Amino acid sequence: MNPIKKHKLPFTLLITTLISSASWAESTKQDALYPRINQKSERNLSYDWPILKVGTGSYEEGPTGVTVFHFERKVNVAVDVRGGGPGTVNAPYMDLGYDMAELDTVVFAGGSWYGLEATTAVATALKDDGLRDGDAFSLTPNIAMSVGSIIFDFGARRLNEIYPDKRLAQSTYRAAKTGIFPLGPHGAGRSAISGGLFGCNAYSGQGGAYREIGDIKIAAFTVVNSLGAIVDRKGKMAACYPGENWPQNAAMAEVLAKYPDNLDNWDEQKQQQASSKNTTISLIVTNQKLSQAELKRLATQVHTSMARGIQPFTTIFDGDVLYAVSTAELEENTMSSAVLGTVASEVMWDAILSSIPEQPKAAIPKSNLQLNKQYLNKLTGKYTFSEFAQVEITNKRNKLYALATGIRDVFAIGRTSATELIPVSKNEFMVPGRYPLTLKFETPDQLIINPGKWQQTAYR
Repeated sequence: MNPIKKHKLPFTLLITTLISSASWAESTKQDALYPRINQKSERNLSYDWPILKVGTGSYEEGPTGVTVFHFERKVNVAVDVRGGGPGTVNAPYMDLGYDMAELDTVVFAGGSWYGLEATTAVATALKDDGLRDGDAFSLTPNIAMSVGSIIFDFGARRLNEIYPDKRLAQSTYRAAKTGIFPLGPHGAGRSAISGGLFGCNAYSGQGGAYREIGDIKIAAFTVVNSLGAIVDRKGKMAACYPGENWPQNAAMAEVLAKYPDNLDNWDEQKQQQASSKNTTISLIVTNQKLSQAELKRLATQVHTSMARGIQPFTTIFDGDVLYAVSTAELEENTMSSAVLGTVASEVMWDAILSSIPEQPKAAIPKSNLQLNKQYLNKLTGKYTFSEFAQVEITNKRNKLYALATGIRDVFAIGRTSATELIPVSKNEFMVPGRYPLTLKFETPDQLIINPGKWQQTAYR
């Protein structure tokens, strides 16, 4: 027997296996990720303010991202920090209240505390590009001042731990431009969700709003990743995957009045455990010159007002932070601090509402779709999303089943018993439940869960 022929098939299978294994490993390796910068958005905020430039970047393999706000010259800043778990850079320094224009950039990022790297990365980019240096103690300091905050976008919402790093942050900063701000799942809001306290787990993102009143300019930006639910101006939940027996168009006041007993009554299915890591990070900017005390009060007033648009707000499981900036381009004090804060609060509510993208809808199964055993067998096997998330696909009596075999569940696919996959098309299947869950066999060795903006990819 020819020894080459004898070993040819096993060798081929080995190579195929190694390539497939390398595919997921390479796709989740941090230094192999490809930065996507200022991607096109279905919705955008337009604003007329040359001093303010914005850049958005993401690693779609996560997905996760970063948003950079760059001011063309140094400006004044104040901060208001709330919630039980904030993640910030330079917040204690801002609280000292020096009346001096020192701020260059505000950076928002996903990746939890790992994402704080993005803030310092932008500061070093300012120095490396020659815009700033090491002069920190002159009357006009030229050292770069970058401040920033993060959201928690790990956990059950995605099946990897990719984070926004220095490379992504610096690329985003260098591509920042004025006049346009993408709304929804972009930048730091790439994998944001809201309403976990009620089991809503709706997708959110980054929101923005802009208003001019005479010569006064006000811009509001926010990344909504809140434990509370987003509430519209009529008092309704603006984004939520409701429980099976929830009343239609329930008002938030009605929900809160009966909370928490109502959750068991309204939802017969076991609720997905609410995330205990949440944060809303925000920026309010005005061109009116303000004293440092007035700027701090603006931050406090606007941040307080956000409890109307996000309910509840600043819980122990949130890390809410708001930055207030004055560009001081308008020297005249044409609007009192209280009035300015009131108007800015309304602009911020608009920004909160604009963060909501179109929610994915559950796929509709085809009950009469018949798939033969040979075809289904070709789809079976172990698919790997990351080192801690895998699924095993099996065929039992011409029905596909999925079982999570890693250390984590894969959304509604658990580790203790296999979940039946209901056919939607020849290569798409769904799992019924409160939250949409679609599995698409893109190629013989590639499985995509929830194809679209928030998809997760595995390789066999």
